[in-house]
Amino acid sequence: MANVVVVGAQWGDEGKGKIVDWLSKRADVIVRFQGGHNAGHTLVIDGEVYKLSILPSGIVRGNKLSVIGNGVVLDPWHLEVEIAKLRGQGVEITPENLMIAENTPLILPIHGELDRAREGHNTVAKIGTTGRGIGPAYEDKVGRRAIRVADLADRETLETRVDRLLQHHNTLHRGMGLPEVDRAALLAALNEIAPSVLKYAAPVWKVLAEKRKAGKRILFEGAQGALLDIDFGTYPFVTSSNVIAGQAATGSGMGPGAIDFVLGIVKAYTTRVGEGPFAAELHDADGQRLGERGHEFGTVTGRQRRCGWFDAVLVRQTCATSGVSGIAFTKLDVLDGFETLKICVAYELDGKRLEYLPTAADAQARCIPVYEEMPGWSESTEGARSWNDLPAAAIKYVRRVEELIDCPVAMLSTSPERDDTILVTDPFAD
Repeated sequence: MANVVVVGAQWGDEGKGKIVDWLSKRADVIVRFQGGHNAGHTLVIDGEVYKLSILPSGIVRGNKLSVIGNGVVLDPWHLEVEIAKLRGQGVEITPENLMIAENTPLILPIHGELDRAREGHNTVAKIGTTGRGIGPAYEDKVGRRAIRVADLADRETLETRVDRLLQHHNTLHRGMGLPEVDRAALLAALNEIAPSVLKYAAPVWKVLAEKRKAGKRILFEGAQGALLDIDFGTYPFVTSSNVIAGQAATGSGMGPGAIDFVLGIVKAYTTRVGEGPFAAELHDADGQRLGERGHEFGTVTGRQRRCGWFDAVLVRQTCATSGVSGIAFTKLDVLDGFETLKICVAYELDGKRLEYLPTAADAQARCIPVYEEMPGWSESTEGARSWNDLPAAAIKYVRRVEELIDCPVAMLSTSPERDDTILVTDPFAD
């Protein structure tokens, strides 16, 4: 059976939650493979709104296994709160439908404190972090001093891990003029939260291998967007993990041969939260209109997103680095009523035309968008469920996007509602 990876192909906020939820009715297992609770998904199901930031989107469906993979960094206290909130909305969450990889690194309170302190002390160039400790947690992972889920099961091991961790963090605290970490309080907090996390712990790599062997369909759910990838994003204004599709393999314990289809989620225009270059950003009435119509506020932070025209250069690049098989084109209805639409088809940098985003941050910041104009449409596309429901100008816009990004449209989303989706290519087809 086919296994599908879903990744954002812009700066995040492309509507992955709805698409993953739509696909999850066909999947048996839904796996979150990177990021932390800094990335939010909003699902609207039969008028009920669910806001997720660490749990896989499949958790709101019955008879599905949701998995938090080892590529995620997990705040166990946030997990407890999010589970309680969803249970309050009638969602059943048990060890039978939620598993957490035993080798998943934890986000601790000291990570958030360090994250916020660094951003506050940064007078050179702020990254725009959410301050939730994701970056410092990943640093500890690669620094081989992280506390992982499995460590919570043995108090002696946990104490050793905490001591190694605090050797590093207390040095940082002293250097920044912060009080040293209270070892006893941290250990007490970890021992208290341990039972809430350990009941979901499992050798996820083994479970997924067995599910694949049994012919189950696996859906890999990414967070954020490829332009925030630590290697291929707009560095240093990026997240602290790999966001592109290849991370689905290493972030879950499955080999790359398990991936059959990569679905890139692409918004019909472009948005970005926080700092960093954004060549196609609009500072006029059109940008404000996109933001208002698209309700462009972060699920997690509430920050207003920066808005701009569709940037085909960026999406073409991310489709290549993630090996995207087809895109899910979302929020087309936000463009309803624009007399003229623009698409960024190239950049001008120091008098030269570029067909890709340069690597150097200073060069990215100097890129000037080269636009192609297309006529808009006055009719509504909201709720369309077939090509016949779309205005001719809207279809032409979608087809032109396909040409410019060198990737076909597999799905088209026309509202936040689950069923307002046009299926062109079934990602789960064998």
